[in-house]
Amino acid sequence: MPYFDAASAAPLHPVARQALLAALDEGWADPARLYREGRRARLLLDAAREAAAEAVGCRPDELVFTSSGTTAVHAGIAGALSGRRRVGRHLAHSAVEHSSVLHAAAAHEADGGSVTEVPVDRSGAVDPAVYGDALRADTALACLQSANHEVGTEQPVAEVGALCAEAGVPLLVDAAQSLGWGPVPAGWSLLTASAHKWGGPAGVGLLAVRKGVRFAPRGPAGERESGRAPGFENLPAIVAAAASLRAVRAEAAAEAVRLRALVDRVRSVVAERVPDVEMVGDPERRLPHLVTFSCLYVDGETLLHELDRREFSVSSGSSCTSSTLTPSHVLRAMGVLSEGNIRVSLPPGTAGADVDRFLEVLPGVVAEVRERLGAPAAPLSPPHSPAPAASLVVDALGRRCPIPVIELAKVIGEVPVGATVTVLADDEAARLDIPAWCEMRGQEYVGEEPADRGSAYVVRRLG
Repeated sequence: MPYFDAASAAPLHPVARQALLAALDEGWADPARLYREGRRARLLLDAAREAAAEAVGCRPDELVFTSSGTTAVHAGIAGALSGRRRVGRHLAHSAVEHSSVLHAAAAHEADGGSVTEVPVDRSGAVDPAVYGDALRADTALACLQSANHEVGTEQPVAEVGALCAEAGVPLLVDAAQSLGWGPVPAGWSLLTASAHKWGGPAGVGLLAVRKGVRFAPRGPAGERESGRAPGFENLPAIVAAAASLRAVRAEAAAEAVRLRALVDRVRSVVAERVPDVEMVGDPERRLPHLVTFSCLYVDGETLLHELDRREFSVSSGSSCTSSTLTPSHVLRAMGVLSEGNIRVSLPPGTAGADVDRFLEVLPGVVAEVRERLGAPAAPLSPPHSPAPAASLVVDALGRRCPIPVIELAKVIGEVPVGATVTVLADDEAARLDIPAWCEMRGQEYVGEEPADRGSAYVVRRLG
């Protein structure tokens, strides 16, 4: 069964498996003890730290292991904000950061701090100049991921890092998605990552803090990992994480070329074979193994289930697949179509034949889901339709994506050019998907108006 969700968790690398089994036998003792077994465990821990630090590009004494990438993010943000509290309590971050950053920012704001969310363009990247404008005299910390976890767009870390250095603000970079592919550009002051993203075992994160960065760990102090990650180290998992990071980095250059070619094939073939599809993310400045696209008139949950039935494991940022019924904050910040969203992230070693089979199956699955939902075959009404109405109101209240957009598409041809269709909807995804539909269909999105229930989305027919 082809597994195409490496951005969530990569399969365990063979080197990680070998190192984990060996460390279970050799690294079970307390590395803080002076007897023989403890010294052996300490040697393993020190070797793992040196290997990870080499991959990160920092000194071994600047890096600690945590229980997860999320823990590393939370500890890094809290420690930097606490250490620089005299400077101020302002935090800046991009609008497309991982949820761990957003949750830490929300906790900081609830505690009386201030937060600026820097917008991104339609490709998902920040403008360095705009990010620089968010840096204030009281900014204690800035956060910017190295590459986005949902759409693969790489961020201008070096440029933003230079602006942060000029302003005297430390920059925390979440490198969870990119570290297995290569070093992060210079300019960061703190860096976090997660082993299960590159084929290491789950439950191991990295937190690197450059010397000279004011850092004060929050919460009860621990005796291990420089007091920044309390608790007994999971030494076998740490050893496996470091060994697999070194292994994947050794393979990264060649594998990146191979997977980028497969992703380029997905981008071109999907756009060719699947009507009404939007490719999401930067087409060039992106991770080599990840591609995201959204399909009009498709229920994302159904699409994922149908692909799973055909033995393809993919992910989605559609609200139709979310228990919160809200579209991905990443897609929302980008202003792109969220319905029928599919993320394909290829693990190292993915066979080209599996990608080809996916491309053969996908068009039929999308067409089947659209037919089931009653999606229109054409954007406008057929010839010889009745006299057009001056304006129309579509009641899609209580109906989830993609139904509001489907209902809009069915009736847009029933009004004359220049007239409007108003869609009443209370599904959060409509706020994103109706403007995106207008852009894809060449219609004018007039705007959102208040309604007794939900919102009224007004669309003007242009042709």
